[in-house]
Amino acid sequence: MRPTLPLILVAIAFATPALTQQAADTVAPETGTQTVPYALSDRASAAMAARDAGDPVVAQDWMVVAANPLAVEAGADVLAAGGTAADAMVAVQAVLGLVEPQSSGLGGGAFLVWYDAQNGALTTLDGRETAPLAATPRLFQTEDGEPMGFWDAVVGGLSVGTPGTPALMEDAHRRWGRANWGALLDPAITLAEGGFQVSPRMAASIAGDAERLSTFPATAAYFLPGGVPLAEGSTLMNPAYAATLRAMQADGADAIYEGEIAEGIIDTVRHAEGNPGVLSMRDLAVYEVIERPAVCAEYSDMDVCGMGPPSSGALTVGQILGMASAYDLGGPDDLNAWRIIGDASRLAFADRGRYMADSDYVPMPTEGLVDPAYLAERAALLDTDMALEDIAPGTPTWDHAQLWADDQSLEFPSTSHISIVDSYGNVLSMTTTIENGFGSRLMTPGGFLLNNELTDFSFRTHADGVPIANRLEPGKRPRSSMSPTIVMRDGEPILAIGSPGGSRIIGYVATAIIAHYDWGLDIQDAIALPHAVNRFGTFDVEEGTEAEALAEGLEALGYEVSIRGLNSGLHAIAITEGGLQGGADPRREGIALGQ
Repeated sequence: MRPTLPLILVAIAFATPALTQQAADTVAPETGTQTVPYALSDRASAAMAARDAGDPVVAQDWMVVAANPLAVEAGADVLAAGGTAADAMVAVQAVLGLVEPQSSGLGGGAFLVWYDAQNGALTTLDGRETAPLAATPRLFQTEDGEPMGFWDAVVGGLSVGTPGTPALMEDAHRRWGRANWGALLDPAITLAEGGFQVSPRMAASIAGDAERLSTFPATAAYFLPGGVPLAEGSTLMNPAYAATLRAMQADGADAIYEGEIAEGIIDTVRHAEGNPGVLSMRDLAVYEVIERPAVCAEYSDMDVCGMGPPSSGALTVGQILGMASAYDLGGPDDLNAWRIIGDASRLAFADRGRYMADSDYVPMPTEGLVDPAYLAERAALLDTDMALEDIAPGTPTWDHAQLWADDQSLEFPSTSHISIVDSYGNVLSMTTTIENGFGSRLMTPGGFLLNNELTDFSFRTHADGVPIANRLEPGKRPRSSMSPTIVMRDGEPILAIGSPGGSRIIGYVATAIIAHYDWGLDIQDAIALPHAVNRFGTFDVEEGTEAEALAEGLEALGYEVSIRGLNSGLHAIAITEGGLQGGADPRREGIALGQ
């Protein structure tokens, strides 16, 4: 029996109306906003200036790169005090959940890849959300068996899976941390109680999603005080989130999975007006983080390693690189290089759609998908001058005969990535998410949003009578494209990288690795390189960048081209003989800090 939270903490944690009124009083005493210019510390400003100038941040001892300067500074302080990468991650994630709530938080899930300098081992932690035990494969189907509309499924309790991030934070700290657990949550508590300034990205995200954020009263009161979206530079307080973190200081992750805060999560899900869900206290009680072996693929003289199933990240990134490395990729201005990368991606995504899902529930040819002989066979299909007309899944070697239909799930780009190297030589690459921007749009009494991760499952269970591997099942983890990656050479880590971006994450990460190692760009330039991404046939080309010059040539090769915003959030640390080089994506507001 876990100890009951002190009554004062319970009272604060469940005071959402008071939270939102206090926030409203602070932010909008009269007409809706009281703002000051969005402020950064001197070191954060210098890091942002280096990023925008295209210069990597250089350090010798440690480095952290993440999506918001306040979170990066919290992690940097931990590392400077002798903490490990796992310690710093806890501090970074706790702050991100407050200052970038649209992307990740305690109500979501994460994948973590870890290199242990002491024993040279590489491993991963799966903190992915799970489907409720009461969920059925037809959860997202109408009475006539047709898939629900995507937004009809997302907004509300039906889409909420069992959160995994709090358990992963605690598990990583237990395995690899040195610092005091409670102290790691202090920076986020200070910001939540004292107030922080709403960043430009958070303000824009709120304004862009105001209609959906207004669906539920607690969410609307926090993000839209007085009916007005929070403005950039507004001072925002979240005492309920601070109370949740104080409960975690006392009871660890159990504070989220049992007791009053857990009951608040379940009540929020099950009483979501118009779209209640089926998450239960039992789902929270039985949730576990799973340690899984890293999946590695050969790429030149390197091994590109990351998260295996239920992530499709390491497999699909590995396949793209394995196929593309069979050819001379020229440089970033080489149209033929983009053809090879684009069609390698299409072939890899065909395999992804057919085979990849939670391997605890469905058999998967994991080793066969990245077998060099199989990738050489698939790479031979790229030996042409034009775009491939027909793309189909391959037939990797595996020891199970199973017929699967192609997946039909959607995956939207609102996620965050953290890369850390500590002074002991440990390396962490972690991608964290609540799925769509602001997740299910449900704010718990504990001051954090809940995910909509269940919509990463295929809404259909079968196609033409054939089962779909990524169909929803009780307790199953939905397939993900999150691709936290550590690149190894001769048994040593040389790069930690990852990105948000939905299923385009895979292309962002693969292309940045090619840009750095094949095209010789430093890590900041590799991250900032304009995007051209192909998943299912259409070449997405980043608007407003030099990549637009590729469009005419790609069309001549037979591709349909879509010029659009491609808002990656790549964060990477290159580990070189001369030290650490950090890069943060200029498309977002993250920075790298090191010493």
